[in-house]
Amino acid sequence: MENVRRIVSSGSPLEPRIGFSRAVRTGPYVVVAGTAPIGEDGSTVGPGDVYAQTVRCLDIAERALRDAGASVGDVVRTRLLLTDVTRWEEAARAHGERFAAVRPACTVVEVSRFIDPAWLVEVEVDAVIGRETADL
Repeated sequence: MENVRRIVSSGSPLEPRIGFSRAVRTGPYVVVAGTAPIGEDGSTVGPGDVYAQTVRCLDIAERALRDAGASVGDVVRTRLLLTDVTRWEEAARAHGERFAAVRPACTVVEVSRFIDPAWLVEVEVDAVIGRETADL
């Protein structure tokens, strides 16, 4: 398989400004950048609601995976970045609803803040297309 680098854009005005892509695929590997809870209108989804913001981040990340030719079933690692780690269970509930059958490696960390102070969470996702799943 040829390792062609393919970038996926979400259309965010921050992508060209910062110089990043929503996702990058090289061969079977797909990496989705830190994904914030931004609505279609550019506003923050679910102000004050970690669960709602996490769902929105996961929706955006899942769309990026699909655009790169991957699916939730291909996800091998996720990262939940929270501004208040004491609220991890709210983010974990949304994560569990999306990944209960996949069970990727997952890291939860606290950060001091994001670009927009209304964002309480960002999500990163890594996938490997075509991997085999086996319980050890």
